[in-house]
Amino acid sequence: MLRVLLRVSGLIDSLSEQIGGVSVYLVIITVAVGFYNVLVRYMGQFIGVQLSSNLFIEMQWYLYSLVFFLGFAYILKNGINVRVDFIYANWSRKRQAMLDFWGNLFLLVPYCVIGIWVTVNPVMTSWRQWEMSPDPDGLPRAPLKTMIIVAFVLLLLQAISELIKLYAVLRGEDEEAMDLTEHQEALRIE
Repeated sequence: MLRVLLRVSGLIDSLSEQIGGVSVYLVIITVAVGFYNVLVRYMGQFIGVQLSSNLFIEMQWYLYSLVFFLGFAYILKNGINVRVDFIYANWSRKRQAMLDFWGNLFLLVPYCVIGIWVTVNPVMTSWRQWEMSPDPDGLPRAPLKTMIIVAFVLLLLQAISELIKLYAVLRGEDEEAMDLTEHQEALRIE
């Protein structure tokens, strides 16, 4: 049974990697849109014509949000979240796994479930009303709000994957867990 769960964990990990990879490209697009916004604002001031638009300003904001929404599961999978682990780092792998297992089970999973539950109604209302930005040339808000739910679902799936791998470590089968789950080097900026 654990072998099947580890295969499911590997599929979830692969999904998180692929979606996290999209975040990398969104960063590049966000920077390009931001550069465009700055460039046309100053060019417009120089020639005395309004060249910028709320469309591009909001697009930058939406893209920036998407980078985070799509990156949450990737960050959890690769363990590149911010940690203060001066005590944790000295623990054995099983003791670390025990803390991570119970932390994920009792803190992260409920957080994701509550996040999904609390977000569904506002998102559905936004879609029904086709909520738009109050600014001229603004973008619709419903698609971006929907990404909040997507982010929580992806994070919940990755939390389940982590629970499966941590369970394997606690059972002493962590070598099997590493063989069955796809291991890729995470992008680290230090």
